[in-house]
Amino acid sequence: MILHVASLDKFIPPFIDFLAKNFDSSQHRFWLNGDRNRYPYQDNTSTYQVKPGFLGEATAYLRLAMELNRAEKVILHGLFDPKIIIILSSMPWLLRNCYWIIWGGDLYVRNLEKKNWKWHLGELFRSFVIKRIGHLVTYIEGDVDLARKWYGATGKHHECLMYTSNLYSDPNAISSHKKTINIQVGNSADPSNNHIEALKKLLPYKDSDIKIHVPLSYGDQAYASTVIRQGSEWFGEKLKPLTDFMPLEEYLELLGDIDIAMFNHRRQQAMGNTITLLGLGKKVFLRSDVTPWKMFKKNKITVYDIEDFDISPMDTEISKKNQEFIREHFSREKLALQLKEVFES
Repeated sequence: MILHVASLDKFIPPFIDFLAKNFDSSQHRFWLNGDRNRYPYQDNTSTYQVKPGFLGEATAYLRLAMELNRAEKVILHGLFDPKIIIILSSMPWLLRNCYWIIWGGDLYVRNLEKKNWKWHLGELFRSFVIKRIGHLVTYIEGDVDLARKWYGATGKHHECLMYTSNLYSDPNAISSHKKTINIQVGNSADPSNNHIEALKKLLPYKDSDIKIHVPLSYGDQAYASTVIRQGSEWFGEKLKPLTDFMPLEEYLELLGDIDIAMFNHRRQQAMGNTITLLGLGKKVFLRSDVTPWKMFKKNKITVYDIEDFDISPMDTEISKKNQEFIREHFSREKLALQLKEVFES
């Protein structure tokens, strides 16, 4: 039995569906914590949902400790929950059979600017776990290098696209009708997007025929308000903040209309958006000091340095080459093969 441990997020329900369609679901069990109303998934006997309240959580974590010992393999979808980290550190014999799917924030927490005693205590437990965890799962080699450098991780690296959000989307199914230059800034209301800094780079073009789309429905809403206030002051009605959750198909239509994307994150983030946009042949700007930059360059995918931002159109041939690579290397078939290797290794 393979046990999946996850906090509910937008990636998890599609992953459960993908597993059901491509693998024997009877071999997989899910321990899930979070808001099921916000992230609904197909219920079955292989899923266990943490119930709210002290008693519900206490029962759930006790059950998790028992199931961790019964499982042949444990897939950790992110390593965020302090309680799970403490449970794992108290049972180190389990770690060699654990597979950590590295999300990004669970690795880069090391670089938080505000570090208090709770952070330092948490890092002691995290370091103990990450150093001994048996397997590291990601398609970004640079993140594995950082896990080894920062935490002394010794686990085997399994290259895997991880989630369906990181897969190629067919541009023929997506609208591309537009009259203006549509620019996307960031992917969420997480301060790590560094929106204000990115918006400053657009000030020289504020009188051009542009629309600035800023997804802000997911994350820190106080921060989102700050971004909207400053962006509206600079660009007026040209700023188009997206504050409501959008169905996937509707969001893909939006991405189909984007011409240029600016991802000013100082760490690995927004990879689903980035891969989808590159697969659509869009022009994507990133910071050159983040691990995805190195991964894209290694694979000869053209991305642009945000420090050299401009709104010139992307070369058609470069756009086509990016699309071809993403179509081939970020497919559902490849994800299925990679997960099969993880499950059978």
